[in-house]
Amino acid sequence: MRLRRVAPLFLLAVSACVAPSQPVPVEPAPPSEVVQPVREPDPAPAPSRPAVFSFEGELTQGGWIRGTVPGGTESAALGENELVFDEKGNFFAAFDRDAGPSETLVATLADGRVIESPVAISPRDWDIERVNVARRPSSSSEAFLARRRPELEAIWNARQEETPAEGWRQDMVWPVTGRISGRFGSQRIYRGEPGSYHSGLDIAGGAGTTYVAPADGIVVLAEPDFSLEGQLLIIDHGQGLNSAFLHSSELFVRDGQTVKQGQPLGRIGSSGRATGPHLHWSLVWRNLRLDPLLFLPPMP
Repeated sequence: MRLRRVAPLFLLAVSACVAPSQPVPVEPAPPSEVVQPVREPDPAPAPSRPAVFSFEGELTQGGWIRGTVPGGTESAALGENELVFDEKGNFFAAFDRDAGPSETLVATLADGRVIESPVAISPRDWDIERVNVARRPSSSSEAFLARRRPELEAIWNARQEETPAEGWRQDMVWPVTGRISGRFGSQRIYRGEPGSYHSGLDIAGGAGTTYVAPADGIVVLAEPDFSLEGQLLIIDHGQGLNSAFLHSSELFVRDGQTVKQGQPLGRIGSSGRATGPHLHWSLVWRNLRLDPLLFLPPMP
């Protein structure tokens, strides 16, 4: 009798119960929320300069100062005159021949603060001559006035020009040397009535002598024949400071030309209303009259 081999029952049972394995789908995890850190605003940059005025110069009538405005300054003034200052806060300012005993520097900062700095201005002992005669009234003819009005307008407009010249930064040099024949600020008083004071410095350097630029600048007026000034030259030194040279016999430069300190500008003469050959040099800042001697070293 032949026997058949039969698979064990327990193996069949296991085989019937096991299903083929399938991948189990996995639900994606919800994206995690990324919390961005709160960025604090950058602190305002600290001013590179202290919040005070710094200056030096000739603190007297007809004098001047150079200095820096307080850090963070948006606008500044000396009294009623607005100051112009560069990116480092450097400025130039000056005091009229008849300035009072004090003036105030004022700065308005970006944060709204106002900084004030009083400036004491010493008086000058001007050369005053008192004469016991009446002052002569003006006898200018209408024809002269018709010529003079456009001349005065041209001078005024030239002195209002704002140029990028930087001669205001420099220590000035003598335009020419010679005998001082007229000093700034001198004045006659006629029986109690003051006449006009002398608005510049007169240097009798000799007819035909070449004079030079006392500081860098830009020519804003070069006129060959004005009634009183004769051949007139005005140079802007920047920040409202300008020089005028009167009575020349010849001019070497022209309108709009840039000049350097020490560069020849013209020759001394007696053109216009002059009693003899000399260089009349006047300095003005924002229509205030200044003493050229206060800008110069001793004459060499």
